[in-house]
Amino acid sequence: MSSSPDNRSLTVVVLGASGDLAKKKTYPALFSLFLRDLLPSTTIIYGYARSHIEISDFKKRIAQGLKGNEEKKQEFLNLLHYHSGQYDEKKAYDEFEKLIDAEEQKKASSVAHNRLFYMAIPPSIFIEVSIGIQGSLLSKSGWSRVIVEKPFGRDLTTSRQLANDLGKLFKEKDLFRIDHYLGKEMVQNLMVLRFANAVFEPLWSKSHISSITITFKEDIGTEGRGGYFDQFGIIRDVMQNHLLQVLSLVAMEPPVSLNADDITNEKVKLLRCIQPIKLDEVVLGQYVSDDSGKHPSYTDDDGVPKDSVTPTYAAAVFHINNPRWRGMPFILKCGKALDERKTEVRIQFKRPDNFLFRDEEISRNELVMRIQPGEAVYLKLLTKKPGLENSIEQTELDLSYRHRFENLDLPDAYERLILDAIKGDHNLFVRDDELDVAWQIFTPLLEQIENLKVQPEPYKFGSRGPKSADELSKKFGFVRSLGYNWPGNSPKPKH
Repeated sequence: MSSSPDNRSLTVVVLGASGDLAKKKTYPALFSLFLRDLLPSTTIIYGYARSHIEISDFKKRIAQGLKGNEEKKQEFLNLLHYHSGQYDEKKAYDEFEKLIDAEEQKKASSVAHNRLFYMAIPPSIFIEVSIGIQGSLLSKSGWSRVIVEKPFGRDLTTSRQLANDLGKLFKEKDLFRIDHYLGKEMVQNLMVLRFANAVFEPLWSKSHISSITITFKEDIGTEGRGGYFDQFGIIRDVMQNHLLQVLSLVAMEPPVSLNADDITNEKVKLLRCIQPIKLDEVVLGQYVSDDSGKHPSYTDDDGVPKDSVTPTYAAAVFHINNPRWRGMPFILKCGKALDERKTEVRIQFKRPDNFLFRDEEISRNELVMRIQPGEAVYLKLLTKKPGLENSIEQTELDLSYRHRFENLDLPDAYERLILDAIKGDHNLFVRDDELDVAWQIFTPLLEQIENLKVQPEPYKFGSRGPKSADELSKKFGFVRSLGYNWPGNSPKPKH
């Protein structure tokens, strides 16, 4: 495995190794890196959690989430170790340190040992686990880096407290705050599309664009996670992090370089230009059962109070007060239990500034970047329909990844992010000042919603969401194209 980003020994410590996040995301991502030959040959993967689990049972549990060659799967499982202990006892961490050290010496005694700590744990115990890492588990011969999962607080005050507490224990260069959306292929492609294509940048402003809509839709409900979700709601869960990150990449000015700090500097400048969100430019919704009764309502989920007003859907209009975007709306929409699963950026251009065609004859040009599923970029255009009549038809220039690229093998977002943390590359991680300004944008709105106990608008499971959301988009100039279906999800054409 000589193609490793660092030829020294690597120990990955997964805190919360018995939980769902570790099983579904962390370990499968590490397995993919192993299959791609991107981990050092001396890699050790140690799981730590409170649960008492025999190593054979632990490996069986992890194996359930792994896909691939059985022989390679077994090789990977041989790298795994597990230790149970408390999260708030120094004695437990001291004992754990002895086990890690012994394993490192056995694996590679003559090299420096790097350690990567992945916190697959609830935010309520971030600090006590960080104290345990800092006090007992840091590498004595190599680097030590810590990956922290969201949510990073639930408002500005708690976020600053968490940042302050973590800052006392680790240097910023050793902290990697994961927002897994930044690791997605199409999010990575945003900057290349914008800045490497001369055709786009001259059009990338309020002069040519009428609105930009960023949409996150899930076709499932909270499905047993309602008790956890009810503490946060859709704005904290998706809009404040995933969608705001995408907005900042779409709207920021060109960075000085592709260096992580230069990119983040531009994102922070952009976020500081966002005006306070107005409550009358926000739509909140909560899903109810569908007509068949097959899918229960949000308040039927375990742990959700029957009188909960936590939104499972939100749409909000953002205004950016800078020369490029002043006066043009950004519409962010996210929700659960909707009619489809997709995340996309939809850039709608202004109608042609001429009098050759009537409004009803032409639909708007749109540049659409499909983040998931079925990664794609397509540009909606109008052409003359072939034939004797001069009728207009809507079509597209379509770059669907699975049609264009043979043997497509897209890495999972977590795979890319863990590899970057091993490399020490912060490009796809959230910096402390970026997180702070994001909470400055959302905290006043969240306080208003909670203080006023705003009642979310009900919408049926499997629908497009609250009717008011479409009305909000229309109010701010978005023209919905009816009768057009993007063909990108159809089977690959045969030649």
